[in-house]
Amino acid sequence: MFTGYRDSILPIWEEYITGTGHADGVRPQIAASWRRCVKACVDPRSPTPHRKLDAQSLSRLLREKDQLIKVAKPFMANLYHFVQGSGFVVVLTDENGYILEMFGDEDTLQNPMTEDFFRGAGWHETEAGTNAIGTALETGAPIQVSGAEHFRRKHHCLTCSSAPIFDEDRRIIGVLDMSGASHASHLHTLGIVVAAAEAIMAQLSIRRKNQELALINNRLTNFFNAVSDGVLIVDKNEVVIELNPAAKTMLGKDVLGTPVGKLFEPRAVSRGKAITIAEPYTDIEAMVDTKEGLCYCLVSCEPVVNDQGAATGGIIILRPIKQVQNLVNRFSGYSATLQFSDIIGDSPAIRDAIRLATLTATTTANILLQGESGTGKEIFAQAIHNLSAQHLGPFVALNCGAIPSELIGSELFGYEEGAFTGAKRGGKPGKFELASGGTLFLDEVGDMPLEQQIAFLRVIQEKKVTRIGGDKTIPVNVRLICATNKNLLQEVERGAFRRDLYYRLNVMAITIPPLRNRIEDIPLLFAHFLDKLGRDRGCKYFVDPAVVDFLTHYSWPGNVRELHNVVERAASLSEDGTIVLRHLPAELSVPPAARTFAAALPAAQMLDCREKRQKAARDAEKRKIQGLLNTHAGNVSRVAREMGVSRKTLYNKMRVYAINN
Repeated sequence: MFTGYRDSILPIWEEYITGTGHADGVRPQIAASWRRCVKACVDPRSPTPHRKLDAQSLSRLLREKDQLIKVAKPFMANLYHFVQGSGFVVVLTDENGYILEMFGDEDTLQNPMTEDFFRGAGWHETEAGTNAIGTALETGAPIQVSGAEHFRRKHHCLTCSSAPIFDEDRRIIGVLDMSGASHASHLHTLGIVVAAAEAIMAQLSIRRKNQELALINNRLTNFFNAVSDGVLIVDKNEVVIELNPAAKTMLGKDVLGTPVGKLFEPRAVSRGKAITIAEPYTDIEAMVDTKEGLCYCLVSCEPVVNDQGAATGGIIILRPIKQVQNLVNRFSGYSATLQFSDIIGDSPAIRDAIRLATLTATTTANILLQGESGTGKEIFAQAIHNLSAQHLGPFVALNCGAIPSELIGSELFGYEEGAFTGAKRGGKPGKFELASGGTLFLDEVGDMPLEQQIAFLRVIQEKKVTRIGGDKTIPVNVRLICATNKNLLQEVERGAFRRDLYYRLNVMAITIPPLRNRIEDIPLLFAHFLDKLGRDRGCKYFVDPAVVDFLTHYSWPGNVRELHNVVERAASLSEDGTIVLRHLPAELSVPPAARTFAAALPAAQMLDCREKRQKAARDAEKRKIQGLLNTHAGNVSRVAREMGVSRKTLYNKMRVYAINN
């Protein structure tokens, strides 16, 4: 095989390994590799085989490099096809020089030239000396090593051509090599190997891009399927070609192949726009034809255009108004937080009202709450909502007496853009729309103007609302709770309230008793409000028993609201945490029998009356303390416990009244 072949590098190699030469006359890459081999103590004359991986390590390495092997094998097979039968081998190694895959003739392992080519064999420079695989790993560049350029004598019979394989970050992940008899060396061999390595890297890049695209596609598919809005994908002819599960649920029927324009009610599209893909738009109000009938939605569109700017399709998003309103209601405070447990009182009157409200809450009937101002009608309304089947929906409250009569209609029913001077751009939904799926609480309903009562009655009967300035009807599903401090039947008799509306609202009437009819609840309410103030302010209040006794003899025209204000005032005036009679408002100091007479007295006389009453109360308290001290032989602790105050408070009172113990 080697007859007539002469290696010109051999004399230079012999001089170098014997120390008589300096590698002059060889390529710089080879000379540098020889120096690295000497530094690594590689024996140039050793015939020992290369170090190889054990079976377990090789198996693990093959699993880690599975993708590289799968991509490289077709290209290696093509290379081997051209050199098959010539004794050449085509080899793939990892970044450490260990052989992962190879193609060769059947006698490869028995051939003295190629006996070191097998899976798991190491071809790093520190193992095999200068060679194309190890030197390519060191330099990071393609190289051909032939004959005596190899540092170890046993490889002088070989010519090896190798090219490194890089990942996307230009890190070496492997080497492609083709090796054979040194007399068959040809520069074209290295070019072929480099081209194959480039093809492997290109295929790896394509596979990586495909994996990235598959990941992106999975994410988009998951988003498409999980998004709560309905999504329609249409082609350039505006025909539905795909829709997500939310859209299928919303429409309730198969719309694939349907022109998108047929899904919408043309007369019910706002701003005069057609639902097309000709231009992008956002939140167009429209009625969508569904299996259950028309559904009020916000529609948005984003056209899909090609490089020339022509629309090739589009994405149409359907967002039911109800979902939007529920989201707005969550962040706008349209929710109920109070329960029946928040209603304080044990009197028969309040217990009876709570019982009736609890029974009524589980029905869908309209409720009329009647009671004086300040009795807690909204607390009852919130509690009823939270116990009803609509508790997951919004709780929207509107005080009809606090809004000018000309604005009641726009607040209740909403309006379209341009409906009147000052109307917001884009229009505004009314309270009926906002409360759809929940409860609408109308306080002071007796103050609603007559002209609005007709429209109000129509909405209650038809469960549909038409915005002011609009022509489309919007279905609403609202639980209605109304409240008034007037006698609506008397208002009907004098023509201030429609009789048909009265009977429509008065399906279930609940009367909330005034505070003067539930005197036994005053101490409970007083203690509840005071405890809450104490928690909010981080302190504890003590109450003179005379205060609570005094409060039960007042008529409370402002009901629970007035009592709450009295508690807050008394707590604010208390300097040492003890609330006494002088901390109460002046009007509470007037005896009930004299209250009518006192109202007509001049201010100076009223003040004098109040001072006299307070002085009498102080004298009575002083006598009480003195009597208890005598009874308990001066034991301050026992006196304080009996009076329900702290020792500090009792000492303060003794100092004020100049009582010597």
